[in-house]
Amino acid sequence: MTVVTHVVTHEDWTRRAKALEPIGTHLIDGVDEPGGGSTYPALSPRDGRTLAEVADAGPAEVDAAVTAARRAFDDGPWPRLAPADRGRVLIRFADLLEERRAELALTVSLEMGKPVTEAHDIELRAVSATFRWYGQLAGKLTDEVPHTAPDALALVTREPSGVVGAVVPWNFPLTLAGWKVAPALAVGCTVVLKPSEHAPLSAALLGRIGLEAGLPPGVLNVVNGVGPVAGRALGLHPGVDVLAFTGSTAVGRHFLRHSADSNLKRVWLELGGKSPNIVLSDAPDLAQAAATAAWGIFFNQGEMCTAPSRLLVHSSVAEQVTEAVVARARALRVGDPLDPATEMGALVGEGHLDRVLGHVRTAVEDGARLLTGGARTLTGTGGVYLEPTVFDRVAPDSRLAREEVFGPVLAVLPFDTLDQAVALANATEYGLAAGLWTSDLTTALKVSRALRAGTVWVNCYEEGDLTVPFGGMKQSGSGRDKSAHALEKYTELKTTWIQL
Repeated sequence: MTVVTHVVTHEDWTRRAKALEPIGTHLIDGVDEPGGGSTYPALSPRDGRTLAEVADAGPAEVDAAVTAARRAFDDGPWPRLAPADRGRVLIRFADLLEERRAELALTVSLEMGKPVTEAHDIELRAVSATFRWYGQLAGKLTDEVPHTAPDALALVTREPSGVVGAVVPWNFPLTLAGWKVAPALAVGCTVVLKPSEHAPLSAALLGRIGLEAGLPPGVLNVVNGVGPVAGRALGLHPGVDVLAFTGSTAVGRHFLRHSADSNLKRVWLELGGKSPNIVLSDAPDLAQAAATAAWGIFFNQGEMCTAPSRLLVHSSVAEQVTEAVVARARALRVGDPLDPATEMGALVGEGHLDRVLGHVRTAVEDGARLLTGGARTLTGTGGVYLEPTVFDRVAPDSRLAREEVFGPVLAVLPFDTLDQAVALANATEYGLAAGLWTSDLTTALKVSRALRAGTVWVNCYEEGDLTVPFGGMKQSGSGRDKSAHALEKYTELKTTWIQL
């Protein structure tokens, strides 16, 4: 992945952090709303300090936000604007995101722990590019005129679905919000965005920037709160026409139930992953394959649904590749997310760290060999830090090989034949992404087709742009983010038949 180098000193970021004044209120109908008075502290995993008191939504606040979005859709100007005019607002949105890039990156880093340079150079670049891409696309969409008999005219049009509920996680709080909000707005929908309770502050800022860009009140609302209360209220609300969710498979099941128990709203799910990264003996560059494997599992602290958490490596090169990955893990600099020299920051919170360490303990009990890491570190900081961790001798049917850890923990599994590699790769309930390293084009094509995954990267990992869709198979979800295909989630096909 290409990264833009952004040079700001540790002292500069620390000074900016002390001066930051995060927003903790909801944004409903264009107005900052404190809600019913219930709040919770937004704790920074960097050092444990409270960043802000955040308004905690209940059903009343969710209903107010949905009502505002419904009014903006039914009676407001946004769905009735020319698509090109909506596009210009989204492009202005992208411009403002660029202007406030440092503030947004700092907020993301403080609330969820990723290195601020990665937030600035990768996440903020991605979210501004998303709004710009869909803004440019908005005025270029076309409908269909099928060929019919001479005495009739048929029109097939795509119309905005209505009110979209978007529920997004904390690991890429702005990127994943952008992947849902931007295409929904581009086609004329209105949105109620519920960020994770672990990363509400960047979403609050996103909503205010949308107003500044020219979104009418009620078009983009932001409500904070915990999933079992605010998320449930949004999933059950009869005024929501489409629900788009990124998060765990367990929570995805809840949203499907909420749909069945309410108005049968369409639910689009982007869920977990246990992605295989397959290294064949004829990989064009084994050193690069190993470096990428290490980068992929430790990037964003391993808190990534597509993380290549299973390294499947041919037995003839397994020792060489594993040693290189372990060396990289031991050399990785874990530290303060505000230090530009930091390569891996803090995990999102104490509860999540406990879950990841539970996976580490279970792996040892199941007989896997711990090669490096596996322990909490930097305990004197007050933050939530874990050593980069690598296991080998991992049994294919063990929990470490099958369950999503969502942390910097790698499982190495050797194989002897190509058929074994494909079988191991597919031996999971997930089907989000996969990697493959080979010099043989035929092998690359055949294995890519055999892998049950929504994305396959060949001789790379985490590459791509907004022209290609993203999403999974099996229990990794349904529907696609990114690309023009994402628009299908937020539109309804209508047939108009005119008898001449």
